[in-house]
Amino acid sequence: MPELPEVEVCRRGLQPEVEGQTILGATVRVPRLRLPLSATLGETLAGQRVAAVRRRGKYLLLDCRGGVEDGCLIIHLGMSGNLRFVAPEAPVGKHDHVDLLFARRVLRFSDPRRFGLVLWQAADAPAHPLLAVLGLEPLDDEFTAEWLWAATRRRAAPIKPLLMDSHLVVGIGNIYASESLFRAGISPLRAANRISGERYERLVPAIRQTLSDAIAAGGSSIRDYVHSDGGAGCFQVDCAVYDRAGAPCRRCGGSVRQIRQAGRSTYYCASCQH
Repeated sequence: MPELPEVEVCRRGLQPEVEGQTILGATVRVPRLRLPLSATLGETLAGQRVAAVRRRGKYLLLDCRGGVEDGCLIIHLGMSGNLRFVAPEAPVGKHDHVDLLFARRVLRFSDPRRFGLVLWQAADAPAHPLLAVLGLEPLDDEFTAEWLWAATRRRAAPIKPLLMDSHLVVGIGNIYASESLFRAGISPLRAANRISGERYERLVPAIRQTLSDAIAAGGSSIRDYVHSDGGAGCFQVDCAVYDRAGAPCRRCGGSVRQIRQAGRSTYYCASCQH
């Protein structure tokens, strides 16, 4: 699933291409993805100028002005979705569900598993429930070691699945949680409320650096994720522990282990992480 780095890479790719541009309309080919698609989305978007391209967690937000009503187009890539630019005459594939029509190009949303979202939110409506419950952004200044230490004092769950809880902090997916904990030398099995403030002082910068490195590498392309220009991310090529079960640890030479936590694979070095 595309996580914060992949969505941020997507945002940065889209921003110079669509910000300030006018959407001519939209073509919707299926009645629903994870949630129903609006039958009038094309009419709502026609004539809208894209005022800003933002990200909140794993959601892309296209702020729109000047159409029938001001608002925001909320896009989530789901498990397998991607956005890419194509020519207006490009053939439509089986999984190409929504097109945003611009003057010379089409921004096409494809999603084989149909777990993504394309939703319109009017500007005068309350915060969308999907966004209202999201936790802190890990790249914002408010995400500090002091905040994370205080937020976990009553949380006895293992730290790794807790880092992936979007109600606490957003966008730290499976790859980035494993890599951040390795960089900080913290076991993914350790209870969050048994981690000292000093160790959180190592973990928070490790999370920030891991996410920043992933963004610089274009994200991680494990299965379906590609950039809006069709390119792939390469962060996963240099992972220290993720998907390296049985391989030697790049720090101590010990064996990388794989376990299951909250239904997801976790990778770590028992010698380096405790």
